[in-house]
Amino acid sequence: MTQHDRGWDANAYPDVTFSARPALRDPIMIVAFEGWGDAAEAATATIEFLRDAWDAERFATIDPEEFYDFTETRPMVRLVNRYERAIDWPVNEFLSASDPARDRDVVLLLGIEPNLKWRRFTNQVVGIARELGVTTLICIGALLADVPHARPARVSVTATDETLRARLGQDANRPSRYEGPTGIMSVIQDAFTKAGIRGASIWGHAPHYLSAAPNPNVTLGILRRLETLLNLTFDLAELQEESESFIAQVNEAVAQDPEATSYIHQLETQSDEDEDEEPETFRPPHTTGKGLIHDVEEYLRRRRASDE
Repeated sequence: MTQHDRGWDANAYPDVTFSARPALRDPIMIVAFEGWGDAAEAATATIEFLRDAWDAERFATIDPEEFYDFTETRPMVRLVNRYERAIDWPVNEFLSASDPARDRDVVLLLGIEPNLKWRRFTNQVVGIARELGVTTLICIGALLADVPHARPARVSVTATDETLRARLGQDANRPSRYEGPTGIMSVIQDAFTKAGIRGASIWGHAPHYLSAAPNPNVTLGILRRLETLLNLTFDLAELQEESESFIAQVNEAVAQDPEATSYIHQLETQSDEDEDEEPETFRPPHTTGKGLIHDVEEYLRRRRASDE
């Protein structure tokens, strides 16, 4: 069966393989990518949570050949059995979810930020969205910032539409002042805006001294803000437990180092005084923070190893 047989124009999407064409009601598209905008894996973990919670089904993938430098974003090899190996290539997948209890359906795009041909990549994403009738885009990101790990995660929001800004509250009414290098999500959001599709961005702030550790607390903060935006309720009990356990482990590691304890206390004081962080900003870690990165993450690695 060809792409055209499934109701898609193969010529319009030369880099996309379709397995179905979902029939959707006024769909929202939610996107996240590994890479620049996925500090502590919090953004992609959000999409993975939604995929599992909604039993989303894959209907298309983007061929990686045109969009990746495989010396930078390398394929991964894994053992299938004792004698066979398989190659896993970078994957960008579209998934759809429909629930009669909701009045709108959802398209998820979960992928890896491409290295090459961003405009070609973006044009195909926008084209698919328009064909499916997507009317709202939500970009999910996570950035490194000088924030403490034990507080509720700070989340920045922006929106291009008055209705979305009203739903998100006062925080969304602060226009972003950021200028500088950006990621694929900003390019996608700009293209959707030019195509007349409204959008919002939700950015979780991850403590810079835990940059390499999956951080369920940041994912939890993003999902809570998404609940507000979509007027939904997720079952976050398990994620809440993971977040509390994570914070307790980091507290245990920090308590062993008076200098680290002092440093994080400074961050907590700063956090209380500064509630106006910008999306996509990054302040380089202080010297103490750099040492803490290694100490805390080494402690977490030991804890994970002992639990296995």
